[in-house]
Amino acid sequence: MAAEETAPRLPVVEHLTGFRAFLFKSNALGLAIGVIIGAAFGGVVNSLVNDIVMPPIGLLLGRVDFGQMKLVLQHGVGSDPNAPGFVPEVAIRYGAFFNLVIVFVIVAFVVYLITQAFLREPAPPPTKTCPFCKEANAVDATKCRACASAI
Repeated sequence: MAAEETAPRLPVVEHLTGFRAFLFKSNALGLAIGVIIGAAFGGVVNSLVNDIVMPPIGLLLGRVDFGQMKLVLQHGVGSDPNAPGFVPEVAIRYGAFFNLVIVFVIVAFVVYLITQAFLREPAPPPTKTCPFCKEANAVDATKCRACASAI
């Protein structure tokens, strides 16, 4: 009786198996979740800036709507894009840019806070100082590690 031969695996199946292993055994799944949460967080921050932060600032600065601030380079002709002779307005929308800069600063600050919360240095272990050479030693040490005197 001949030894059983296994059927050769198709390259597509091997790639899918490898891809599945990559997704579940690497940081790809965590990265995907982070991107999805980041996109949702970006929407929340956009709303925070446009709907909560900027209106009071605009009111304090004389009822300015930063989202509408622009420098018109060429005025548009007509209001219906499907009408003949329609020419769109060409403008530098610096107010929208200002809003996005504020969104970026808020997101960067939140990322900084999250990073600080998760990447804290562990506290150094408690030590006691040798009265003779002033070297730091473990709290439970009975001899100094530098001068070998009893502490």
